[in-house]
Amino acid sequence: METWPASLKLMVDVVLSSGFPMALHWGPDFVLIYNDGYKAILGDKHPWALGFTFREVWPEVQSQLAPLHEEILAGKSPGLFSIDMPLTIRRHAGQPEEARFTVSYSPVPDPGAPSGVGGVLITAVETSERVRTEAALLEAEKALRNANSELRKEREFVIDTNRRLRAETDELRRMFEQAPGFMAVLNGPEHVFSLANESYMKLIGDREVLGKPVIEVLPEMQGQGFLQLLDEVYATGRSYVGRSARVLLQQVPGAPAEERLLDFVYQPITADDGSVTGIFVQGHDLTELMRAEEALKESEARFRLVAETAPVMLWMGDTEGKCVYLNAALRDFWGVEPEDIASFDWNTTLHPDDRQKLFEPFEQGMRNQTGFSAEARFRRRDGSTRLVHTDARPRFGAGGEFLGMIGVNVDITDSRRVEDALRDLNAALEQEARERSEQLRLQEEELRQAHKMEAVGQLTGGIAHDFNNLLQIIVGNLETLQRNLAPTEGRLRRAAENAMNGARRAAMLTQRLLAFSRRQPLAPKPIKVNDLVTDMSELLHRSLGETIAVETVLAAGLWRTETDPNQLESALLNLAVNARDAMPEGGKLTIETANAHIDEGYAAREAEVAPGQYVLLSVSDTGVGMDKDTIARAFEPFFTTKEPGKGTGLGLSQVYGFVKQSGGHVKVYSEPGQGTTVKIYLPRLHAEESRPEPLPNMAVPEGSREETVLVVEDDEDVRAYSVEILRELGYRVLEAHDGPSALQLLGQQSQVSLLFCDVVLPGGWTGAQTAEQARALRPGLKVLFTTGYARNAIVHHGRLDPGVHLVTKPFTFAELAAKVRDVLDAPPG
Repeated sequence: METWPASLKLMVDVVLSSGFPMALHWGPDFVLIYNDGYKAILGDKHPWALGFTFREVWPEVQSQLAPLHEEILAGKSPGLFSIDMPLTIRRHAGQPEEARFTVSYSPVPDPGAPSGVGGVLITAVETSERVRTEAALLEAEKALRNANSELRKEREFVIDTNRRLRAETDELRRMFEQAPGFMAVLNGPEHVFSLANESYMKLIGDREVLGKPVIEVLPEMQGQGFLQLLDEVYATGRSYVGRSARVLLQQVPGAPAEERLLDFVYQPITADDGSVTGIFVQGHDLTELMRAEEALKESEARFRLVAETAPVMLWMGDTEGKCVYLNAALRDFWGVEPEDIASFDWNTTLHPDDRQKLFEPFEQGMRNQTGFSAEARFRRRDGSTRLVHTDARPRFGAGGEFLGMIGVNVDITDSRRVEDALRDLNAALEQEARERSEQLRLQEEELRQAHKMEAVGQLTGGIAHDFNNLLQIIVGNLETLQRNLAPTEGRLRRAAENAMNGARRAAMLTQRLLAFSRRQPLAPKPIKVNDLVTDMSELLHRSLGETIAVETVLAAGLWRTETDPNQLESALLNLAVNARDAMPEGGKLTIETANAHIDEGYAAREAEVAPGQYVLLSVSDTGVGMDKDTIARAFEPFFTTKEPGKGTGLGLSQVYGFVKQSGGHVKVYSEPGQGTTVKIYLPRLHAEESRPEPLPNMAVPEGSREETVLVVEDDEDVRAYSVEILRELGYRVLEAHDGPSALQLLGQQSQVSLLFCDVVLPGGWTGAQTAEQARALRPGLKVLFTTGYARNAIVHHGRLDPGVHLVTKPFTFAELAAKVRDVLDAPPG
């Protein structure tokens, strides 16, 4: 069995583990392998039939079934499913017997077979007794007219027969569910799912299928040609066999479609009159197998590259001792051309006196599948005789099967030269192993750190959401108090201003938390980083003080990038302030820009990094520097090396979250006493340069009672403040605490100009869902969202969805007034 193909081993395991009658006809001779359930079908032919050919075991059915077997093995038939097939067999003392079977003949894939099919899988249920029973029932129905006394017996017999039929049906259904390939049954011209086994559901992902047409369950199939194939099979009644078909399937809702490689069959299901009633779908997902084969080919290519350039002679032999590979050094030694390796007999080059010395360990190694070492004399291509040391090891396949031997031949006639070559080769292999181990360790560490930062980001994002709602209440009411305090209330005005300053600092803190968690809504624009650095030079000089020398090194021909300029300015200022604090005695801050390219090797070693072209912004200082442990935690929220009261530990966290949300990469390089460099990589923008947008009008616009705003907010205090501001601005205001109540109000009011809605609402409703339902009631209704935590309902990859308007919490009186006016004045659509 160790020489069997992997597909044969798999199918034998399936057959033997099933309690259902199953058999396998393997190879061109159709060798019979069956399980215990199949023994009853064989009768007296068990047990001698195991391992014999189909022709030897069942000669009486050759004319009826042999052509079908040949077509399946040749890949010309997808198989057969037949109910109550009549067969004349001889299984009891050689006597002919009329039997009936419900059978399924299916091809078994085998990549090693010429047609790709290695054998036929047979599932058989003997229905002879049921057929005879049905015939008896017909006779019984006639007899019922004359023998009422027999009615009760016949009814019980029918009930028992139905019970057994249900058991057989359940067994067939279990076989359907447990089949190694994917299966489904489609009914009618709309191809409605009536059955789908576990393998099929695993292939298409978590979806509801039963009772639904294919186009509804698998919308991504549109345009790939498979729906047209189903229509053709249904219309013509001809089956279709697909080989290595590439299919795009969306296994996870919302995720990009993934390419799968499938072997499949569309088999029409026909009624008694020959009309097509449905389609039976059967196949196998070859994706992982093909990926493994590609990986194996790549590995073999790497091996051959190393082997061909190795200074020693490498060889591989099969289980019969014949050469399957000789590297360049050994081909040159023996004078063998690559195309002659298969027919080359290495024994002819072995010195006659050394045959026993080499053959004995070689044969023992082949027999026991163990390595061996030996020395023998061989004749070179130039006719000279050289003493060669052979070191061989067994070679095994992915399934553990013995494939032969692999070995190294070393010409030890000049022993010192050979020893040096071996020493160099071992050193190179050890160095490669060390480098590979270190690379794997670094990748694992990067992945662990990325998972850690993602978990912390989710926590901080949730905290920022709740905190922003509280800040909205505090900021809003403080702003109302400031607007309404008389100029003579100096002490109260100062107290309100101090409280507002504290609230603003708290708002900045939550914005940094949102930046780290990658949940802040960005407003990306095409920018020139050189211009941004130049515009900030005066601010940086003023912020850092006279003891810090600031130098900018701006690259000529710098690419543009698309990002949020305000967030980039904040990130640069955070890095500059951190650099200043790292240079208490003064020093030098260098800001550099450059065009950069991240290759695939670097991207593979770093988490969440894509290869490509980037704009590089580098900030370097001559400060105290950081050790490795500090660098590893530098981007964590609230982690700081500064004294209490000197920093929140959120500056670098904000930089990290902003850069990652912008699709970029950030890296810290530092050593204690040698200063620190932080490099920010932002993706290059390839679009053409556009004209700058005009500056917005900063005046506070007002509304009128002719314009009605519906406020939807679950937090009562935030809702009360929003309603108060809008009424103060002159708008007519309605209010609701959740989506359903908002829709009810909308249905009762004839004129609503704007829906002002929180993104997060109670009861399982989101702001986006509420807006969608509202626009269904009132087409063209304008919507303004608000949130303290930008979730994926309206923000994706850090950007607002097209046509969506948002004001983030905590917002001020002026910000809300301007945003509401902008949305109301915007053209429809």
